[in-house]
Amino acid sequence: MTDSSPENAAADDNLGVPPSAVVEPSKPRILRVLGPGLITGASDDDPSGIATYSQAGAAFGYALLWSMLFTYPLMAAVQIISARIGRTTGRGIAGNLRHHYPNWLLQVLVGLLVVANTINIGADLGAMADATRLLISGDQLVWVAVFAGICVAMQVLLKYQRYVSILKWLAVALLAYVATLFFVQVSWAEVAKRLVNPSLTWSTTYLTALVAIFGTTISPYLFFWQASQEVEDMRESPRRQPLTRAPEQGAAAIGRIEVDTMVGMAFSNLVALAIMIAAAAAFAKSGPITIESSAQAAAALRPIAGPFAFGLFAVGIVGTGLLAVPVLAGSAAYAVGEARRWPTGLNRRPLEARAFYATIIAATLVGMAINFAPVNPMQALFWSAVINGIVSVPVMTAMMLMARRRDIMGDWTIGGWLQLLGWLASATLAISVIASLILAVAS
Repeated sequence: MTDSSPENAAADDNLGVPPSAVVEPSKPRILRVLGPGLITGASDDDPSGIATYSQAGAAFGYALLWSMLFTYPLMAAVQIISARIGRTTGRGIAGNLRHHYPNWLLQVLVGLLVVANTINIGADLGAMADATRLLISGDQLVWVAVFAGICVAMQVLLKYQRYVSILKWLAVALLAYVATLFFVQVSWAEVAKRLVNPSLTWSTTYLTALVAIFGTTISPYLFFWQASQEVEDMRESPRRQPLTRAPEQGAAAIGRIEVDTMVGMAFSNLVALAIMIAAAAAFAKSGPITIESSAQAAAALRPIAGPFAFGLFAVGIVGTGLLAVPVLAGSAAYAVGEARRWPTGLNRRPLEARAFYATIIAATLVGMAINFAPVNPMQALFWSAVINGIVSVPVMTAMMLMARRRDIMGDWTIGGWLQLLGWLASATLAISVIASLILAVAS
């Protein structure tokens, strides 16, 4: 019989319990705590995000570094809220929307999310193929197909715990961008100054870059993924129960979520900073340049920072793509599955959740097909970012409202600094969406 006592349930959340109560005592405590938050944060630095950060650094030098400091508390707050919704209710974001909000709103938001995620998958697969061609040559479309197959296989064929373990190790690929800083000459005094003293320029190009950074850093697929992963982790640990049914587990669960998420988002933004700083330093002497893809950023580094920096940057693109594409496809499948009342979850076998896994495969294959079509990848990525922003605002608003409702969250409603930062993040994204639409019309 499974012991569902508060002490052992807390052990599953890995905070404040004796070592003997923890399921995997051989692992360091921090590795047991880190999970959905770390993976979510790492997947935020996908190849399309790398292109955005590289362009910001190459075009504006250190002037936009402050945006990473500004967005950190906002993205951490939003992700903590999404994780708390999943852990408290036992449902993902789409599942809660289905239960508590109009069906038309759910269907529109899920539909837009799937479109944006699929386009993003296509762009990421293309970037991974480009980076691989730079490293070892080969046919672009063949590499696109290979990476699509690998990403599908990881989700369909691997057991859930093994899959999560691989995603955690893939997060290490992001350290390649920190290592790149050792091969370029960085003005650290200027970096420190621009982090805390914004250099604002009211131009179309500056505002476009700023909107792109906000849209890349706070994306709706991250909300859906982290909330659903909290639900998945509960299924893997039967002693864990939704906090509405087991409020005694709340303190340990929320403590773990906050540590996991704040570390994961800090990792995400530190890597984004490293990419922007590397690009700014590398192209400081040659002057501002236009970078349209992450692979182009890697190629441009070769004559400036040397072959090793170029190689690190390119390897990082492949590693982050292998992390991000499954998260994009998985978050789309969770949203569709919960909206349609399908059996969902990567801890289920494919035959137990056929439609869920079919959605993962379909999203990845359609994203792959985009690379075979005469579609401008950068234009597709731009509109993907716009759609992401449009989806983010109502989803974040709904999340903020549901997280304040006692009939949904029980004793674990949000308040204080979390509520303040959540609404500030929602307002920032709303302004970014309006700005992006104005810039799109103006261009």
